[in-house]
Amino acid sequence: MNRLNTLFQQKQNLLSIYFTAGFPKLNDTLIILKALQDAGVDFVEIGMPFSDPLADGPVIQSSSTKALQNGMSLKILFEQLQEVRKTIDMPLVLMGYLNPVLKFGVEAFIAKCEEIGIDGLILPDLPFELYNEQYRPLFQASNISNIFLITPQTPEERIRLLDQHSTSFLYMVSSAAVTGTKSGVSQHQIDYFNRINQLNLKTPRMVGFGISNNESYKQVCNYAHGAIVGSAFIKLLEQSTSLEADIADFVKSIRGV
Repeated sequence: MNRLNTLFQQKQNLLSIYFTAGFPKLNDTLIILKALQDAGVDFVEIGMPFSDPLADGPVIQSSSTKALQNGMSLKILFEQLQEVRKTIDMPLVLMGYLNPVLKFGVEAFIAKCEEIGIDGLILPDLPFELYNEQYRPLFQASNISNIFLITPQTPEERIRLLDQHSTSFLYMVSSAAVTGTKSGVSQHQIDYFNRINQLNLKTPRMVGFGISNNESYKQVCNYAHGAIVGSAFIKLLEQSTSLEADIADFVKSIRGV
């Protein structure tokens, strides 16, 4: 059990926010985390910027490029997060691509995550078979959850396999599009959510891609344990003149309070 497991046992209608570390400024990471916690976000996905983010739309790609230009790296991110647990209690997930993790060294990366207090990892391009054959013992020994993604195109047999091996939640990609390119929830997506619910999976599910306002947040919470907001939040950060106040207002607007 880690913070993610405890959270999913205790709450419904969860709200998770994604942002890119080192954006809009290199040292904004902790400021944004604290503001999100104060605003009542349930957990946060911290994006590890990468030069070739295949699944990300233009908004997150741009933030990743800017973060890299600012000088962000895994080494600097870990330095920024070294004492994060002195002020941040909510679960924290790192999200990014496998290449920088391989360059850092998988064992060293997992060890650093455990030391800092990271609860989960989302590595969309880490094949399940590679994880299961080589890295699962590392994750288990460090009590870090490897979070799998499913899409409308994922076969039922594959979904059941990922469900069986999940230790916190499944990330339900709401459509086959890249992030930030759609808004609102279509009937096609609702059909997909219903189909997944009918599988009676053991693992809680969070919906991401296309969640940008209170309406879409409330809609997906009818079919899953909560929603993940990414591109809409990145846009806010890009335009913000007062991070703490603007983040508080943004979270209220998504929650509808």
